[in-house]
Amino acid sequence: LSKSRVIIARRKSGKTAFVQRIFNQLWSENGAVIPFYFEFGENKMWYPLFAIEYYRAFASQYISFLERDEKLISHPLSLEKIRDYGLAKFIPPLVDDTNFLLKEMERGGFDLMWNTACAAPHRYAAVLDTKFLVILDEFQYITQYIYPDQHYKTAPIDTLAGSYHPLSESKIAPMLVTGSYANLLLKIMSQYLEAGRLKQIRFSPYLTKDEGLQAVYQYAQYYEEPITNETALQINELCMADPFFISCVILNESEGKDLTTSEGVINTVNYEISAKNAEMSQNWAIYIELTVAQVNNLNAKQILLYLSKHKDRYFTPQKLKDELHMELEPNEIYQQLKILNEADLIDQGISDIQFRGLQDGTLNLVLRNRFEEEIKTVAPNLKTEFSKEIADLTHKNRQLQAK
Repeated sequence: LSKSRVIIARRKSGKTAFVQRIFNQLWSENGAVIPFYFEFGENKMWYPLFAIEYYRAFASQYISFLERDEKLISHPLSLEKIRDYGLAKFIPPLVDDTNFLLKEMERGGFDLMWNTACAAPHRYAAVLDTKFLVILDEFQYITQYIYPDQHYKTAPIDTLAGSYHPLSESKIAPMLVTGSYANLLLKIMSQYLEAGRLKQIRFSPYLTKDEGLQAVYQYAQYYEEPITNETALQINELCMADPFFISCVILNESEGKDLTTSEGVINTVNYEISAKNAEMSQNWAIYIELTVAQVNNLNAKQILLYLSKHKDRYFTPQKLKDELHMELEPNEIYQQLKILNEADLIDQGISDIQFRGLQDGTLNLVLRNRFEEEIKTVAPNLKTEFSKEIADLTHKNRQLQAK
């Protein structure tokens, strides 16, 4: 019944924590399924060394599962030590693969090295009559940072994701993939893995109100940050029950920070949205900069702001032209919408010409802080808006208490 799946959500939404929890649970249960976790990083790597790193991670985690030695998960064994273990425990695949990798490294058989490493979980599951769960975190980076030459002078190998084409249908070593850039990841899947091979799971970063409040208390207790019951409610409200946003506020190090007063909460939340070096602002800046680099113009920013403000409605290029009184032709607006969509800043509807803003309130705040003054000539007063939200929250709570 196993089927490979892909979890898609923005950065800092809890994907990695979620799949690592799955890994820890399977490892601790010591049952029929052996977990393998690998994170594709944003660092350049030479093709054969990447193949070796991938195989070392897999083999070491397999050995850690057998030996109940969790240290091997974070400190992978060398190829030589993996081979020695295979000889001592009579596990031929470990011996054969390490010998093969070392030999092909000398001969320059880099494709053969990667094929051996990539397919290892499926092969081991078949040969050793067991099952693996292959967890691949931030999968989109496999197309961007692995280079065929040692000095990174050529383009990265953007076809490497195709290695998983047959493996994604494995029933004995299914894949659980994550990605932070939805449209890039979906494009890779469409091009190299074919539609339907990975079942999509959209991962919301938001908690319920009650869960968010619990997160506020837990973060505050863990990091020994003073709060009150009243300001805990206010932090949760302004952070929209987003655990990452809540953690940013609790861990904020701005001057004069005080989360025991309403004013202090407002100032800290505003800092996280408006300061360029604040963690929440920096998280969205990564997505925004991708877009600005391609369409750094007022029209694109105006479209982005408008869609974000009216995120519950779908718009066609013609509708945007009419409502925003734009001089651009619908086709020109469509091209800008496509770029915004590819940068994961807006969503596309069922039809090719329908678009709407992301269902993410934190993005709207960051966008307004960055672009609203440029477009409307008046900067947004987010502090005033936060104060009104807190006043409304206080009034609502008093009414509930009165009942």
